[in-house]
Amino acid sequence: MSARRLFGTDGVRGLANGELLTPELAVALSASAARVLAERDRSRRPVAVVGRDPRASGEMLEAAVVAGLTSAGADAVRVGVLPTPAVAYLVGDLGADLGVMISASHNPMPDNGIKLFAAGGHKLPDAVESAVEDGLGAAAVRATGAAIGRVRDLGDAAARYRDHLLAATPAPLSGLRVVVDCAHGAASTVAPEAYRRAGAEVVALHAEPDGLNINDGVGSTHLGLLREAVRAHGAHLGIAHDGDADRCLAVDATGAEVDGDRIMAVLAIALREAGELAADTLVATVMSNLGLHLAMREAGITVRTTAVGDRYVLEELREGGFSLGGEQSGHVVMPRYSTTGDGLLTALRLMARMAATGRSLAELAAVVTPLPQVLQNVRVADKAAVAGSAAVREAVEKAEVELAGSGRVLLRPSGTEQLVRVMVEAPTAEQAQATAVRLAEVVAAVH
Repeated sequence: MSARRLFGTDGVRGLANGELLTPELAVALSASAARVLAERDRSRRPVAVVGRDPRASGEMLEAAVVAGLTSAGADAVRVGVLPTPAVAYLVGDLGADLGVMISASHNPMPDNGIKLFAAGGHKLPDAVESAVEDGLGAAAVRATGAAIGRVRDLGDAAARYRDHLLAATPAPLSGLRVVVDCAHGAASTVAPEAYRRAGAEVVALHAEPDGLNINDGVGSTHLGLLREAVRAHGAHLGIAHDGDADRCLAVDATGAEVDGDRIMAVLAIALREAGELAADTLVATVMSNLGLHLAMREAGITVRTTAVGDRYVLEELREGGFSLGGEQSGHVVMPRYSTTGDGLLTALRLMARMAATGRSLAELAAVVTPLPQVLQNVRVADKAAVAGSAAVREAVEKAEVELAGSGRVLLRPSGTEQLVRVMVEAPTAEQAQATAVRLAEVVAAVH
C-alpha cells in the first residue's frame, strides 16, 4: 500500500468497501497516523478526535478507525455526526493530538473518505502525509494490556462547536430569513440551530439524513431546489452546504447564485473596513475568476494566488499571516476562527454583513462582475498522459493566443478522480464555451 499515493487533495477518498477504501485500510491508516502525529513525550496517552458525516458506510469506517487508533495506544474521542470544520475545531479545543474525519464531502453516497488533522486542527502537509503512508507497511509494536487506547463519546461536541460559531458572528441576524440546504449531510442539525440562535428565521431544507440520501440531487452541487425554496418562502437568501459542510454557496433573494468568489469579495471588503484584513490581502486559487481580481484591485485589496485545493490556501494563509482565503467552490477560511474551510462560519459572516449594512446579498455581491467561465470535466484513462501530451499543450497555446490576454485557460487534473478539468474564461460566454469544448475534445482523445 505504501508504494501508491493514497492521499489526494483532501485526504483518502474512494468507493467505501471497494478496492481502496476498506476497513483494513482504515485500521492501518489511523494506526499509522496515531504513531506519526501523537506527542512523543510519552507522559500521557495520545488523544484523537473522530467524527463522520451521516453516510451509511461511515459507521463501518468509524469502527475501523477507532480500532486502529486504540491499537496504536491512542484514546479515541467520538464526536458523532458533525461537519469537518467542527472536528478540526474540537481537535484544538480539546488539546488533542490528531483528528480523523470520515467523509467524502460532496461525493455521492457510495463513496467515503478519511481526512486527517494534526494537533491544533491543521491539515497535514505533504511530508507528513507521506510519513503516514510509509507507516502502513512498517512493522509496529502494538499496544497491549493497559496501553491499549480507550474510547469515549463527547456528548456536548455539537454545542461546543455551535457556541464557537456564535462567538465568531459579529452582528445579530435579526430580520433575515434564510433557507439552508443541508444536503442531508453532517450539518443537518447544527446549521439550522446555529443560524436560529444567531437571530435568523430559518427554513431547513434537506436536513433529514438517512445514511443513503446525502448529496442526492441536493446541496451545494445542486442549487435548483434551493432557488425554488428561497423564492417560495420570500427569503432574503439561501445557503447551500455540501455533505461535510466545509463549504458554502449562496443564492440571493431572486435565486441567483453567489459563488465562493463573490462571497470572498463581500467578506474581504467587510474585514478591510473593520481593519481586520491582514496586509489588505485575500488568498485565492487559480480557479478564481478574473472578475474577482479586478474587483479586489478596485477595492485596494491584493489577491495572492495558489494551486487548487484549500490545503494550499491554508498554507499560504499561515505562511503570510493573512486573514482570509478560499476557493470559488465555496471553501472559505478565516484563520482567526477556523483552521480549515468552514461553511457554517462563512454563512454566518455573510449574513452578519447583510444585517449590519442593511444591504441585500445581490447588492453586496455585485462588487464582482465575473467574466464568462466554462468548466468541462473530462474523464480520462491516465491524467499523467494528458499532462505530458504535446497535442494538449499545442491546443492550449492556440487558445491562449486567440484570447489575447482577455481571458485565460486552465487545465487541472482532479485530485480525487480520473478527471481533467478544463476551465476557460473569455469575454463572451459563446467564446468560452466553444474554446472549452474544443480543448475537452483534445484532452479526451489522449490515450
